[in-house]
Amino acid sequence: MRLVAPPSALKSPAAGWRRPPADLSLGSSLGRDSDDASARRPPFPRRIRVAARKEDLMSKTTTAPPWWQGAVIYQIYPRSFGDTTGNGIGDLNGIRQHLDHLAALGVDAIWISPFVKSPMRDFGYDVSDYHSVDPLFGTLDDFEALLAEAHERGLKVLMDQVLSHTSSEHPWFLESRASHDNPRADWYVWADPKPDGSPPNNWLSVFGGSSWQWEPRRGQYYLHNFLREQPDLNYHNPAVQEAVLGVCRYWLEMGVDGFRLDVCAFYFHDARLRDNPANPECPVGRHFLFNPYSLQRHAHDIAQPENLGFLEKLRKLTGAYPERVLLGELHENEGVRLHQEYTAPHRLQLAYGYWLLGADTLDASTIRRTATDLGHEMECGWPCWALDNHDFIRSPTRLGPEAASGELSLTILAALACLRGALCLYQGSELGLPQAEIPYERLIDPYGIEFYPAFEGRDGARTPMPWDAKQSHCGFSAAEPWLPIPPPMWSARRRSRRRCRAPSSTERAAS
Repeated sequence: MRLVAPPSALKSPAAGWRRPPADLSLGSSLGRDSDDASARRPPFPRRIRVAARKEDLMSKTTTAPPWWQGAVIYQIYPRSFGDTTGNGIGDLNGIRQHLDHLAALGVDAIWISPFVKSPMRDFGYDVSDYHSVDPLFGTLDDFEALLAEAHERGLKVLMDQVLSHTSSEHPWFLESRASHDNPRADWYVWADPKPDGSPPNNWLSVFGGSSWQWEPRRGQYYLHNFLREQPDLNYHNPAVQEAVLGVCRYWLEMGVDGFRLDVCAFYFHDARLRDNPANPECPVGRHFLFNPYSLQRHAHDIAQPENLGFLEKLRKLTGAYPERVLLGELHENEGVRLHQEYTAPHRLQLAYGYWLLGADTLDASTIRRTATDLGHEMECGWPCWALDNHDFIRSPTRLGPEAASGELSLTILAALACLRGALCLYQGSELGLPQAEIPYERLIDPYGIEFYPAFEGRDGARTPMPWDAKQSHCGFSAAEPWLPIPPPMWSARRRSRRRCRAPSSTERAAS
């Protein structure tokens, strides 16, 4: 094993894409108590990278392992990172403002959650136009400027691609629902009702209730694995696959360094629409217990064999562009088997599951067992370790009272950084931020509203970044943020501890 130097600056995007001049001042004031606080911030440790497969070791042309092996990938939830327009919602220029903070952390790449055009029923995970930036976040020029300035700092940029479903406001769906014989009539999953009028089968939506919604214009049900406003695309139709590959090609040509693939096991469904059986082994953890979705074994609605063929097509596409990477999100059922299949050669380079994200308790033996299950052989695919993200309760709260200070989470992150694989670092994790308590009247997440109070939703993990405790709204925005920023207890805790002892690692990261 050897240490790999920080990535060099990348080449400009492909010809034909123009960039506006970089005229935004950069710099970060994360948790500053004085103007030189940023100089005291220690960088996040660079990862140790090892060759993944035999072909990497044997190739005469390989001089260094791919950049993504052992990379630290920092996830940005753009609504909550930085607001430059004064509307209380983060934007692409807000990310640009804080690129120096990310470079100082020592991360290799940033993964930006969805910023393309959307009605925001699920905050960007319901796409109405794959080729446009939502005006809430800025413009295509803003994204190109962000891409260029990230590359100048040696940071790769991964884009969140939501390919399993669209918004019900997407033109594809509007055309598909209009009739049985239009050109896109079978671009979505349509099915006739049972003789008694009930849905075609027992499939459940992740967000509650049946995954089938009646559409009177067609006199049929359509499939939605999430909100009813998020209809599933029909990947059994080759035209849909080609359209989706075209979307990815568009952004690769612009210069993005890869994609995080949202729920990439959900692309195909069982064409025979067979019922799901009961789940004999329900997942553990509070994140799963409130939802009957976990009571089914999802044998027919997701994770179908045809998924693998499409991922190979997508990998072939991205392979035509140098140093691009595919990072897949895998669901909890049979996660180890899925990981082995989905990260096999010519498919995903990286994937993460819910092994740690959904855990209420976590110790060294659990991490060791998970790492062993995922494999260390050269033919094994590479995991991407994730302790926190935008969908799960933040680990300082989730892992119990002993984790409340944030120290345990940072210790676990340090341990994960030493394992074979990449690491996802969710915004705020470098501070040891806990889950925010959001009152019911401020909840926005439809998932949380549906299952409240058994599940309070994902809003508490998505609150805006506290950049500067001395400024209004902690320096995130000049206006009231879209979600409340909890009192900066981390900052108050840091100041009180300084009176009696040297700052802890959490406090150093915040200063």
